[in-house]
Formats: sequence, C-alpha cells, structure tokens
Amino acid sequence: MKRSGFFKKKPAAGVSGERGTLFSTLVHLWPYIWPSDRPDLKLRVLGAMVLLLFAKLATIAVPFTYKWATDALVGQPSAPVAASPWAWVIAIPIAMTIAYGGMRLLMALLTQVRDGIFARVAMHAVRRLAILTFQHMHQLSLRFHLERKTGGLTRMLERGRTGIEVIVRMVILQLIPTILEVGLIVAVLLFQFDWRYVLIILATIVLYMGFTYSATEWRINIRRRMNESDTDANTKAVDSLLNYETVKYFVAEERETRRYDRSMARYEDASIKTYTSLAVLNAGQAAIFTLGLAAAMVLCVLGVQSGTHTVGDFVMINAMMIQLYQPLNFMGMVYREIKQAVIDIEMMFGILSRDPEIKDRPAAKPLAVTNGAIRFEGVSFAYEPERAILKDLSFEVPAGKTIAVVGPSGAGKSTISRLLFRFYDVTGGRILIDGQDIRDVTQTSLRAAIGMVPQDTVLFNDTIRYNIRYGRWEASDEEVEQAARMAQIDGFIRMAPKGYDTEVGERGLKLSGGEKQRVAIARTILKGPPILLLDEATSALDSHTEKDIQDALDRVSKNRTTLVIAHRLSTIVAADEIIVIDD
Repeated sequence: MKRSGFFKKKPAAGVSGERGTLFSTLVHLWPYIWPSDRPDLKLRVLGAMVLLLFAKLATIAVPFTYKWATDALVGQPSAPVAASPWAWVIAIPIAMTIAYGGMRLLMALLTQVRDGIFARVAMHAVRRLAILTFQHMHQLSLRFHLERKTGGLTRMLERGRTGIEVIVRMVILQLIPTILEVGLIVAVLLFQFDWRYVLIILATIVLYMGFTYSATEWRINIRRRMNESDTDANTKAVDSLLNYETVKYFVAEERETRRYDRSMARYEDASIKTYTSLAVLNAGQAAIFTLGLAAAMVLCVLGVQSGTHTVGDFVMINAMMIQLYQPLNFMGMVYREIKQAVIDIEMMFGILSRDPEIKDRPAAKPLAVTNGAIRFEGVSFAYEPERAILKDLSFEVPAGKTIAVVGPSGAGKSTISRLLFRFYDVTGGRILIDGQDIRDVTQTSLRAAIGMVPQDTVLFNDTIRYNIRYGRWEASDEEVEQAARMAQIDGFIRMAPKGYDTEVGERGLKLSGGEKQRVAIARTILKGPPILLLDEATSALDSHTEKDIQDALDRVSKNRTTLVIAHRLSTIVAADEIIVIDD
C-alpha cells in the first residue's frame, strides 16, 4: 500500500529523546512549518510575516502620536515637528488622539489577522507530527510496548502535541515579532533621542535576558521533575482504573488511593517549587526593567529641564519603555515556554528517532499464500539472552490441517504465535509459510493472511459492530451480522438495547468474558484468513457455549490451516495432530 506524502517521516535531524535543544527542535520542526508539498501553507507563512511587519510599524507609531498629542496640549512642539508641513495637523490634540487610537486599533487588527492566517500552519504541524508519532508507535515492536506503561505513553503524546503547538506559535508569533520590535525601538530611540538612551535600553535588555536565561535554566530541572511526577501519577491512575474489577475483588480502594496519593504528593511538591521559582523569575524581571525605566525617565526629565526635550518627549519615552516591557516580557515568556515545550516533546522525538526492532527487508515481497502450509525449522528464541524459551523447535502444519500445541505454562506456546505473527524475529532457524521465510515477506501481507483469536480479548471502546467489522473494514452490515451468527453471538446482540450499536466500554468491560471472546471470533471469521491461530479461544466460555463455539470454529477452520494453542483436552480433540512442548 502506497502512503501519501502526509505520512512520510522526515529525518530526525539529530533530535534525540535524551536532552533536546531548541536548535535541534526547530530543525526537526521546520519541514512541518514550511512543508515542501503545501505551497498554500508557505503563502500563509509569508502573509503572516508581512502582516507582522506592518503591525510592528503601527506599534512604533503609537508613542509618536502620544508625544504629538501631549506637545499640542502644552503648546511646545519640538523643532522638527514645527518645521514640518503637517505641523498644523500635529498641533491639533484631537487629531493626534484619534490617530493614537487608530494606530492602536490597526496594530490589534493586523495582529489578529496574522494569528488567524498562521493558525492553519501551526495546527497542520501539530496534526502531522501527532499522526507521525502515533503511526510510529504502531510500527515499534511488541517488546517496546510491553516495556512501556500505556498511561505514560498517552501522557507523553498529549504533552508532546501541546509542546509542538507552543514552539511553532511562539517562534513565529512571539519570538520573531519581539526581536523585530526591540530592534525598531532601539532605532527610534537613537534617531529621536541620543546614544545614552540606547545604552540604557541595551543594558536593560542584556540584564533582563541574562537573568531570564539563568533563572529559566534553573527552573528547567524543576519542571522536568514535575513532568516526571505528573506522568507517574497519570500512569498509576490509568493502571488502577483499567483494573477496576481487580481492585474491587481485593477491596484495595484505599491501597490504590494511597499509591496514587504518593505520586500526587511528589507532583504537588514539584509544582510548588515550579510556581515559587516562577515568582522569583517574575520579581527579578520586574526589578531589572523598573531600574531601566527609572534611569531613562530621569535622563529625559533632565533634558526637559534643560530645554532639549519637550514634555511630549517625556511622555513618549515613558510610553516607549512601557511598550518595550511587553516584548521583553514576551521574550522571557517565549524563552520559558519554548524551553518547557522542548522538555515536553523530547520524549516524543525520542520515540520518532527509535528504529522499529522488526522491519521489512529491502527486497521484501507480499506473502503469496497458495495453501497455507506452515513449517518451523530448528526455531530457537529467547526474550532475554540468558533465558531461552524455544530451542531447536521443528514441526509442520500441513495445508488445511489442524495442529494443536500443548504444554505447561512457560513452555513457549504463546511465543509460537508471536513468532508466527513476527512480533519478534527468531534467534535461530526459520519459519516458513508455503516455503517462504516470513522474514522475506512484508509484515502487512503476513499478518493479513493470519486470523487470531487470543486467550485474553481486549475490545475497542466503541460499538459491537465496530469491533466485529475491525476484522475487515470494508465488510457490509450483512456480512458483519453473518459473522456474528457463526460466532453464536447474534442472539445476544439483538437483545441488547442498541443491538449492534451497543457500546462495549473501556477494553470491552461491559461484556462478559465469553461475550468478548465471541466478538473476537466473529471478527476473525469476518476477516476470512487462509491461516487460523487460536490461542485457547474458548477458554472464557461455559461448557455449553464452548461446544457451540467449538462447532463454529470447526466449521470456520475447515480447509484452513489452523494452529491451536491449547491447555484443555476439549479444545484439541478434533485436531489432526497434537504437538507437546516441554520446558
């Protein structure tokens, strides 16, 4: 199946999951902000930049209108203004006040239009990276998912998605505008006043940003600990709620609450430190800026007293400094937010840079199933090097026959099914289907040829119809219902309040174990694969229902190659051959 360009993975650009940097993050994000296959989004970026420039020019014009209105009110225009052909307009306080309001309105309108135009760019980047990460998670090996906690992964994806939006919007809508505005203000001060004001401004900016950088770096570790505590608490909550019935069986509500509270206590402590450090940062920033503002105002007062400046200049320098505070404050906020966002998405980037353990070989071809014969030739496998599970295992499942595999727990019966699906690669020997080594065929074609009914069935939190149709998505409603009848579950479904549209709940908890198993059987029947793999498929059923389902499975497996993983004699009596595995 050919993928569209939307899902193509870009190179990680050196981003890792250890400690991301702003530069590496921006390099990694750039293809999504400026996508080569979306000229419309590039045009939006350029349009946002043009609007940004005009908005900042309007912003710089605001203090001038404030100055001219003040000078007109006190009747002392400066020499350049008095010599201007527009002096009569500037001398009208009302006109200047209207101009002041007009510039502020224009500045606000341009900013909002810019944000609206850029919104599609930002959300496209968020969506594209979120889908890429979600898709990549499904491509990673079973080993990866068994070693990770579901709650932690979902929390990581949520924070990473938010972090992407923060970085994309902050860089384009805050960082670049702030740098531009600071540059324009410095240029205006140099033109309108003299180098002393520029020196004060530059000193204020350097001290402000230096303090912000140092304080933010200090806060980064605090924020990281808070995130780790948050993830741990969320993981425990998800784990406990998914095991709701187990908690009830052992009357463990208080124990689970204490366990969750310990994680929340660590999160509380880290959060308090985060807010306290933020207060220290804000106080230091305010102190530095206030000193700079006071120095510039004192210098301007001396100029007014000596006659080199007007009262309007005094008002203008005040407005300019106050106006400078906003981009400076944004600069501090932007730096904080970007650094925090880098932390939030570093795990996401780490997952994206992680290569799948099981990959298709470069020359892999689709599996060509002629009759579905399976052969294990000298197969050895170990999850860990020091503990072998299978040693030189050889057997054959002839085409159209049913072979049962029995043995004690831990002997490797379920491992056989995982190897056949190629969730893991064998460490020795090979597995063949119709003479083709499964490592030489594509994983998609391999898994499409095998139907699986697991011992522990987990359903999607959706309708019964959705869960059955999952076996073959393009199937009609009639085919879904036919599969349900063959799995002996149609009668139960029709008695449900909403029939096939009945919700099954989280992991299918609204259904009994037997009902979930029959949905899984119906799903596999609908898939109609040439090879069946039954991992104790009737283990959750009562004896009467088991007979009905076993009869249905016998009909379904007729003329299909079937491998049965079994513990009970009743499930293997119809097998053509029984293989015993001993540990």
